[in-house]
Formats: sequence, C-alpha cells, structure tokens
Amino acid sequence: MLATSVALMLLATDPASSVDGISRTDSATNRVPLHTVIPDYPRTARRDRIEGEVQVCFNITRRGYPTRIAVRRSTHRVFEKPSRRAVRKSTWLPIGSDEPTTGIKACRTFRFNLVPVSADERD
Repeated sequence: MLATSVALMLLATDPASSVDGISRTDSATNRVPLHTVIPDYPRTARRDRIEGEVQVCFNITRRGYPTRIAVRRSTHRVFEKPSRRAVRKSTWLPIGSDEPTTGIKACRTFRFNLVPVSADERD
C-alpha cells in the first residue's frame, strides 16, 4: 500500500537531502544562510494532489534579514504564501559595515512535489 508523502531537496546546500516534497534552489549570492526555513506543503494542495514551483526574490540586509520579498513567478498561487513566509523567517550571516554589498536581489526557488512512499517508509 502506498501513501503520499513529500520530500524537500535543499539543492543549494546539499543536493542529496530531502524533506517535505519541496525542493529549494538559490540564486548565486555571496551571503551565507544561517537559518533556512522550509515552507509547509499546503494541506489543500496535498489533498488535491497539486504540485508546483515558486520563485521568491528579495534583498538581504547587512544584519542578515530578508526585505522586499516578492514572488517573481509561480505555477500555482496556493504555494506563494508559504514560500514568502519561509523566506521571511530565514536569516543570513550578517556582514560588517565596512564590507561591500552586491546590491543584487537574491532569489530562492521552491519546488513542491508529491512523492509516493510505501507504508514501511513512513515509520
């Protein structure tokens, strides 16, 4: 018997890891993530077996917090709010006032995929 589960690949840091059916990739940025929050797979999307992708772009302050968070592209609106919320709760390594900032917007792409697993794998 198969059940539906979700797996998340943290592609930016470890291509082999997976958690909750959501893949994450980051644009090239020199900022080091301190705490990465993974968005929750929306219950209605899981129930209706909807998969999708969201690209969220944002700036990172010198103190390591995201600002000006906006969805650049999305395949389904149900994934946008959890993706923005995850970026808002994530943090990056602060940089000193003497260090230059690139001024380039960082982007993170979340892929929401349902992955079938056997009942034995859920335990």
